[in-house]
Amino acid sequence: MSEIAHPHDLTHLSAAETRLSAVLARPKRIAIICVVALAGFGWIALGFIAAGSDTWAVQVWAMLCRPAGAGDWSDLAVVAPMWAAMTLAMMLPTAGPMILTYSEIADTAARKDEPVVSPLVLTAGYVAVWLGFALVATVLQAMLTRAALLDAGQAGVVLAGGIFVLAGLYQFSPLKRACLTQCQRPCPFFFSRWTTRTGGVFRLGLRQGLYCLGCCWAMMLLMFAVGVMNVIWMAGLGMVMAVEKMTATLRFARVVGAAFVAIGAGLVVSGLV
Repeated sequence: MSEIAHPHDLTHLSAAETRLSAVLARPKRIAIICVVALAGFGWIALGFIAAGSDTWAVQVWAMLCRPAGAGDWSDLAVVAPMWAAMTLAMMLPTAGPMILTYSEIADTAARKDEPVVSPLVLTAGYVAVWLGFALVATVLQAMLTRAALLDAGQAGVVLAGGIFVLAGLYQFSPLKRACLTQCQRPCPFFFSRWTTRTGGVFRLGLRQGLYCLGCCWAMMLLMFAVGVMNVIWMAGLGMVMAVEKMTATLRFARVVGAAFVAIGAGLVVSGLV
């Protein structure tokens, strides 16, 4: 496994594994499906809102960006799938290079008649981490909604500003730098920890998912600031996180951090005035 001769031609994996690798390494269709599911859950949430409000038509924009789902614990059945769909739509595309790197190494091993484990196992470990984050975010949304901190009032604006400042400062932290470095360079990670056991590959996916979580959790929290159902920000942040992982230096991450701090400071000031 000293070199990978054909990085995008996985001819030595089984036909099923080759097709799976192609889909998971470029998961645009998965992301589209998740976005469609997200929109569906959003309209369900809007239905609950409209059923309990006489003035909902005046607040269409606010409701699209900040659904009142999870105000009651019984609404978690709607909000949890929404967060799961949103998280997968944002994070699976950023995992493409990591999954493709594993697939390339596995294909090289298969050329030597060595046993390999399907990329699906690796992806399952990665996805498990982010589904766990989605559950935590669901509970957090319920708590913030019950405390009336996700509305457009003064407290909501200050909270949004604080989240932006937090996300911006985190961009400069050593933990962010360490996790981002691991996300940017998956090849040494797999070479040094290569295993042919299913459980071992699943744990590799978990570790990569944790590195990704350590890199992106603060940016994901920005969805509370810009609106949990704000598809434009969802796409924009997903693109930023993908570019971060494909950039060889930390300069881009620091520019993004400075921008977040500036936006957050402006929101905090405007909320307090």
